[in-house]
Amino acid sequence: MESKTENAMFGAGCFWGVEELFRQTPGVLETSVGYAGGHKDKPTYQDVCSGTTDHAEVVHMVFDPKQVSYQKLLEIFWENHNPTTYNRQGPDIGSQYRSVVFFYDEAQEKAAQKAKEELDAQGRFSNPITTEIVPAPTFWPAEEYHQKYLMKKGRTSCHL
Repeated sequence: MESKTENAMFGAGCFWGVEELFRQTPGVLETSVGYAGGHKDKPTYQDVCSGTTDHAEVVHMVFDPKQVSYQKLLEIFWENHNPTTYNRQGPDIGSQYRSVVFFYDEAQEKAAQKAKEELDAQGRFSNPITTEIVPAPTFWPAEEYHQKYLMKKGRTSCHL
């Protein structure tokens, strides 16, 4: 009997490092980087970097919920970027680097909202969380050279 897989999609800054983080997570079966949340069909990297399409750089993944829960994926998401900087992650500035959870169903929406509310209530961050939690739109895969970029380069993060 095959196990049922689910989808998840997060934006947390430059998609290279975010993909590598999730690619190495047990239970994540597939990862792909791309663009979501904007108004242009089939955007290119140049389109997205222009700041005119409103797309975020995202990682789309297929995971086995029997091996890794959506809650665990959310924990990894929250722990590995700054969800309080609007349209910015480290040196990367622009709407394409925004913090966003694109949910696929009501359970994912509720889990993301609950986690966000709990983190804000804990006061873990000195500023309010600005992460968007919105329905998953069309995922547009990025160009092939972006896929598994850090793995291909033999690196585990964007920063040396």
